[in-house]
Amino acid sequence: MNRTQDDLLLQAKGLSLRFGAINAADNIDFTLRRGEHLAVIGANGAGKTTFINICTGYIRPSSGTVVFAGQDITRKGPRQITRLGVGRSFQLPQLFLEHTVRECLQLASVARNRKISRWIPLDRNATTSAVDEMLELVELKPCERDPVTVLPEGHRKLLDVAIALMLEPRLMIMDEPTSGVASEDKHAVMRTIMSALKHRNVTSWFVEHDIDIVLAYATRVAAWIDGRIAADGEPQAVFGDPTIRREVLGER
Repeated sequence: MNRTQDDLLLQAKGLSLRFGAINAADNIDFTLRRGEHLAVIGANGAGKTTFINICTGYIRPSSGTVVFAGQDITRKGPRQITRLGVGRSFQLPQLFLEHTVRECLQLASVARNRKISRWIPLDRNATTSAVDEMLELVELKPCERDPVTVLPEGHRKLLDVAIALMLEPRLMIMDEPTSGVASEDKHAVMRTIMSALKHRNVTSWFVEHDIDIVLAYATRVAAWIDGRIAADGEPQAVFGDPTIRREVLGER
């Protein structure tokens, strides 16, 4: 496929972050292009989540820059970056536990439209059609009236992604979207997430430890070792790298 500068969605240049003597990010150069579905793999502590936190404004790097859709976001905060079109879901879903599934999406809708008001009921301020569409897209319509507290982990993961998608991102970053999900449900959850992203033409970047999930849903894999990208390319090529098989997959 021919790539142009217009395809470039996110770019990191010379990105570094030190915690004392530890290099959490070691002079990273990284690009993500529109339409890619990138899986990031690596041992715990390799720097995967730290890199996400830098690119989403939760941590300021020691040096380097992050550019999203042509705009420097290095010094911007999480809310500003979200408004520019970067969605995020977390390893532990960030949900409104006192609300139902539908109400969570309504809250995301009014946040997107900036119509939050204490004087107008939530269901009147939210865009009903957008909420209904999202419930269908992530297959949560049957439990829309359920309190978040009763949801199984797989549904919580779907709802976390759905809330982010309500904000209409161009890039969706997901930190371990299948962690904590029952093994028999992992593929169903990930299949639903990826189907929703592709339906909305959203580029994705997800951290994942389950190799079967990576091989099934990623178009590209980046492997992290000690705060740097040790391999980056097509899944089969990365998993065929002897260093990655030894240092990341633990083979001897």
